[in-house]
Amino acid sequence: MILHQYFAKRFLKTFLGIAGIFFLIILFVDLVDQLRRFSSADAGFTDILVLSLLNVPEAVYRIMPLIIILSSIALFLSLARSSEMVVTRASGRSALKALIAPLVVALGIGVICVAVFNPIVAATSKQSEARGDALRGNDSVLSIGSSGLWLRQGNADGQTVIRAESANLDGTALRDVTFLTFLPDGTPLRRVEARTAALLPGVWSLTDAKIWPLSDTAIPEAAASTSGALSIASTLTADQIRDSFGTPSSIPIWELPAFIDRLRAAGFSAQRHLVWFHTELALPIFLLSMVLIGASFTLRHQRGGRTGLMVLFAVILAFIIYFIRNFALVLGENGQLPAVLAAWAPPLAAIGLSLGALLHSEDG
Repeated sequence: MILHQYFAKRFLKTFLGIAGIFFLIILFVDLVDQLRRFSSADAGFTDILVLSLLNVPEAVYRIMPLIIILSSIALFLSLARSSEMVVTRASGRSALKALIAPLVVALGIGVICVAVFNPIVAATSKQSEARGDALRGNDSVLSIGSSGLWLRQGNADGQTVIRAESANLDGTALRDVTFLTFLPDGTPLRRVEARTAALLPGVWSLTDAKIWPLSDTAIPEAAASTSGALSIASTLTADQIRDSFGTPSSIPIWELPAFIDRLRAAGFSAQRHLVWFHTELALPIFLLSMVLIGASFTLRHQRGGRTGLMVLFAVILAFIIYFIRNFALVLGENGQLPAVLAAWAPPLAAIGLSLGALLHSEDG
C-alpha cells in the first residue's frame, strides 16, 4: 500500500509539473498572439492578459492526452534510471502491479476533467468570445465560410431565409446578415440587410438595417428605407441554430443529455452532440490508455542508447491512437459509425494493444 502511494504521488507530481509547463507555454504563446491581434484596438495589457487566461483552459483540455503520455514516460524513465523499478521487482512485486497507482491517478484525473474541467472550459470559452467581441468592436470570432451561414424560419404566414457572413459560438448573434421573406405561395415580400442581428426570445433584433419591399414595387431600390433598429419575428431558438453549426464543446457535459433530448424532440439531428457526449465520457479511459502506452515502452530497465528510441516510439504510437480516435469521431458525426462505437472503440483498442505489449515484455 505504501509503495502504491509512493508511485501515485510521483505520477501526480510529474503530471502537475508538466501541466504547469504547458500552461505557461500556452499562456505566453496566446498572449503574444492576442497582442498582435489587438495591436490596433483600444485594449490594455490587462484586458489582453485576461483574454489569454480565458483561452488557456480550453487549450490545456485539448492536449490533456499529450500531458498524460509525457507524464507517464517521465515517471517510468525516472523509476528505471534510479533502479527503483528493479528494486520493486526484486521485492517480489511485478511491474504490472506497480502500474495500478499511476492508472488510478490517471483515471481520477480523467474523471475530474470531465466532471469539473469540462464545464469550466465551456464557461471560459464563452467568456473569452464575449471579451474578444468587445475588444474588437463586436467583430465575430467564428467565420462560417465563403458561402456564409444559412438558416430558415417560418410559420403559416410565410418563410424567411437568413444568410449571415459570421456568427458567435452560440449562434445567437449574426453579422452582415440578410433576411429574405416570402409569402406562403412563394412570392418575395421583402429583403432586409443589417450589420448585426441578435436573437432574443421570439424576435431578431437588427441594427443598421436597410429594407427593400419586393411585392408591390417595380423598383425596390426607389422604395427602400433604412432603420437604426428593427425587429423581425422569429420562430427559431438558440438550440436549433446551435444544432445547425454550433460546437458541442460550448455546452457543459451536465447539460448535454437534456440538450440532446430537446434537439430530438424538435426533430433535429443530435448525432454530433451525442458523439461528443460519449467522447467526453470516454476521456478517462483514453487517458488510461496513454499511461499504458507510455509504460509499454519505458517500463523496462533502460540500458544503452535505446531510451530515446523507445520514447519516440511511445509518442508516435500515442499520436497515431489520437488521430485514429479523431477519425472515428468524424465517422460518428457523419453517421457512418454508431456514437458509442466511435467514442469508445479507439481507447479500448489502445488499452488492449498496450496491455498485450506489456504482458509480452513482462511475462513473456
